[in-house]
Amino acid sequence: MRLSPTAKFALALVPAVIAIAARAATEPNTSTDDFYNLSLAELGQVEISIATGNRTPLDRAPAAATVITASEIQAMGARNLNEVLETVPGLHVSLSSLSRLDSVYSIRGIHTGFNPQVLLMMNGVPVQSSLQGGRPSLLRVPTTSIDRIEIIRGPGSAVYGADAYSGVINVITKDSSSINATRLGGGAGSFGGRDLWLQTATEWQDWGISLNLAYQESNGDKDRVVTADLQSLLDSGLGTHASNAPGALSTRYQILDTHVALTGERTQINLWSWISNDAGIGAGGAQALDFDGNDESNLVLLDATHHFNTSGGEWNNSIRFSYLYYDLQTRFTLLPAGSLIPIGADGNVNAVAPAGLIAFPDGLIGQPGQESVDTQVDLISIYSGWESHRIRMAIGSKHQTLEAREYKNFGPGVITQMVPVVSGTVTDVSNTDYVFLPDSSRTIGYLSLQDEWQLTSSLELTTGVRYDDYSDFGGTTNPRIALVWANTEALTTKLLYGSAFRAPSFMELRAKNNPVALGNPNLDPEKINTLELSFNYLITPALQTSLTVFNYEARDMIEFVSESVAYIKNAQNVRDQDGEGFELEFNWKPASSLHFSGSYSYQDARVVATDQPVADAPGQQIKMNMNWEFAHEWAVNSQLVFIADRKRREGDLRPPVDDFALMDFAVKRKNILPQLDASLVVKNIANADAREPGSSEISDDYPLESRSVWLQVSYQFD
Repeated sequence: MRLSPTAKFALALVPAVIAIAARAATEPNTSTDDFYNLSLAELGQVEISIATGNRTPLDRAPAAATVITASEIQAMGARNLNEVLETVPGLHVSLSSLSRLDSVYSIRGIHTGFNPQVLLMMNGVPVQSSLQGGRPSLLRVPTTSIDRIEIIRGPGSAVYGADAYSGVINVITKDSSSINATRLGGGAGSFGGRDLWLQTATEWQDWGISLNLAYQESNGDKDRVVTADLQSLLDSGLGTHASNAPGALSTRYQILDTHVALTGERTQINLWSWISNDAGIGAGGAQALDFDGNDESNLVLLDATHHFNTSGGEWNNSIRFSYLYYDLQTRFTLLPAGSLIPIGADGNVNAVAPAGLIAFPDGLIGQPGQESVDTQVDLISIYSGWESHRIRMAIGSKHQTLEAREYKNFGPGVITQMVPVVSGTVTDVSNTDYVFLPDSSRTIGYLSLQDEWQLTSSLELTTGVRYDDYSDFGGTTNPRIALVWANTEALTTKLLYGSAFRAPSFMELRAKNNPVALGNPNLDPEKINTLELSFNYLITPALQTSLTVFNYEARDMIEFVSESVAYIKNAQNVRDQDGEGFELEFNWKPASSLHFSGSYSYQDARVVATDQPVADAPGQQIKMNMNWEFAHEWAVNSQLVFIADRKRREGDLRPPVDDFALMDFAVKRKNILPQLDASLVVKNIANADAREPGSSEISDDYPLESRSVWLQVSYQFD
């Protein structure tokens, strides 16, 4: 492992912080934060719903699961979902080299460029981009509206179907039951960052009504500089000087996030609006720095669940309807002004068999957009009339439609003959054969059955199976089986097996006329089988540990790959991979006012054909968290994340990717004035030069944010 001096410094601080805090934490805890008031035994009884679709105590859930509460999120000073997920054992939030530096949730070494293998849900409803298969582009979810986050590592297709491949994340937002007062908050910090948020709730005619509103913006960290990009390589070969490198990654954003919830006796209605304006596009759409390019997104998710009134209490029947609307418009300058670009006979970029070189004084401009709609209906019946069984039956259907639009100054239908110069005037190729994706749709029907069987008072068997049928792809069946044994009051053992699949996205199947990535209609779905063995042991009332050992076989993983930098990337079933490893976790409360938690994760994922490590996935992760209420109304939180052993792709001759350690620090003061709370958060306190693996065109990888400081305040109204 190669460790930078700042990483060594951050790691060296850990034992000192632990020793000082442990000696000082002798006073009883007076906090009102629910999570930190619970004993370790009580923490095991925190309920999780996504493991089975029913509420289950965390320590008895048939999955490797994590629950993160609002009080934990508030203590760590996390501003968005990604910052929270980076604390989860075995999960690393990386950056996509394929899609605008979008977030990649790498779980146990499983990920691809668009990261569709992890299913993200909002209040139990999938939040997906049918174009790419993963999450909506540059999705950044503020944390102020989050009540808790449930995460399972491992497949979940037996309950949730496609894309619940390597893990499932369910974000549960605050409704009227979790908002007891009106609060207004805001903050400011490094990189021109500004936040403003409001949460309130009321009752009207037996309905609870809640509103969560959050605005966030940032200019981006101008110190995230890369020295060379794709245009640098073209400049060196063609004698031009068009590259914007050295230059900073484009990471600015403006977000308006709104949640409205209506809660009745048997009905829950949620409305989520997420608007992203002028978001920077990272390293550029073609890995050439693009300071002016941007993403603009408008997402609306409406879901309504109604529970039917049933007599006797043996049946719990419900129906849920959801509607997801997503509009995205991207403006790329794929190659910068002053570029000299090899163009093929069809008008597309073609460095392999060019028809000629064309000057683009305003740059190679592409402006793809999409409008997609997902509608879904689910009927769920839970029967608990048998003494030892709880049966869950579900049937449902989802319909996905996508309409693409595009404006550009290159490609078929735009460059109809070879000319020496092409201006920056764009042509609308929407609704023609020259658009990057034809209009697409699919219908998915499913049927699932699950039985939770209490064999004895200490032994529970969960079995389940789900069948999905795709109108454009055929059917697939995915089973699961889990045995949970509460050996003693202190020890619980879990043996888990599950399978999952992922159907190719519209882009993976049908993308065309694109200088960056092309689809492949002959793709097979991704499949995986996973076996896990887990032990949860309460050593003492103050110390709890868990160990999860896993082994999986993933087949037909889909990536956009090219033979060299000169070739356009094509979607291919590029690899089978096998993985194994373990996740070791602990919780320690040496005093009621002091809580330590941490994990060490190890994975060895390898490409079956070559026995080489899977590229870019961290082989080792260490995560530590300390929360200490050192005085009345005062609390301090410190976090450490250590990422190690990331390998290059086979044939990539660049030096190994450096390991890194990041340490964050937050201090909070309640009632600094009556009903006014304040916190100070410092991210990357040692100012470590931490980097995520970049594409071969970005030779020195993607730098992460430098040290940042945030001041946050909130006021509670009477």
